[in-house]
Order: sequence, then structure tokens, then C-alpha cells
Amino acid sequence: MKFHLADTSRINIIRSYTDHEVIVNDRRYVASLVVSANSIIDDWTPRRFDDLCEADFVELGALEPELVILGTGTRLRFPDPRLTLGLSSKRIGIEVMDSRAACRTYNILVAEGRHVMAAILIEHPEDTAPD
Repeated sequence: MKFHLADTSRINIIRSYTDHEVIVNDRRYVASLVVSANSIIDDWTPRRFDDLCEADFVELGALEPELVILGTGTRLRFPDPRLTLGLSSKRIGIEVMDSRAACRTYNILVAEGRHVMAAILIEHPEDTAPD
């Protein structure tokens, strides 16, 4: 088996992540964002999982990725399937995982040259309603 070093110098790579921030390339983000190989949307509207709405997924679908990886914050939560119809109607896949796993998975897939985007919710204690 022959291995090739992937050249990731021209794509957005998530370098670091914690529960309350993500570092893409050399820039720190402390609010929810969407990352793809060529672009970053650093003002993605939902701030908490409960803020997710159908329009958020329609917006992601308009960017036409092959797959959206949704990072749902510090724990895995699944959005109501009615919210993601904007993706499934365009035959765009969606994978849901906690934000840390979403960051790792995004890096692997984007390094493979896949047309993937990560929609990462970065929640802060002051943003989270009590359970």
C-alpha cells in the first residue's frame, strides 16, 4: 500500500476545538459557524440547538455540499426530521454528532477531497437554557 501526503494548505482545516471555541486555520471562532474547504460562514444564525429551524438547513442546502456534518454542541442531539427536509429534498446527506466529533470527521473528509461542510454549534453556558 502506498501512502500520499495530503496537501491541505489551501483548504480550511479545523486546528483545534473545545466546548466553547473552534480554531480554523489560524482564526478563533467563539460562535456557531459553517466551514467548508473554501469558505467559512462565521455568522451562522443558530446559537443553541433549540434555535435550529428549517431555514438554517435550507441555507446550507443552497451551498450544495454532498454532505453536511451537524455538530450539535457538547452532546449529541438529533434535530426534528422536518427541519432537515431542505437537505434531503436536494439529496444532500446529513450526519449528526457532537461538535467535537463533527470537527474531527470534517477534517478527515475534507482532506480526502470530499465536498463536505461542517455546521458547528458553539454554545456558551449563558446561551443554554436549563434542562
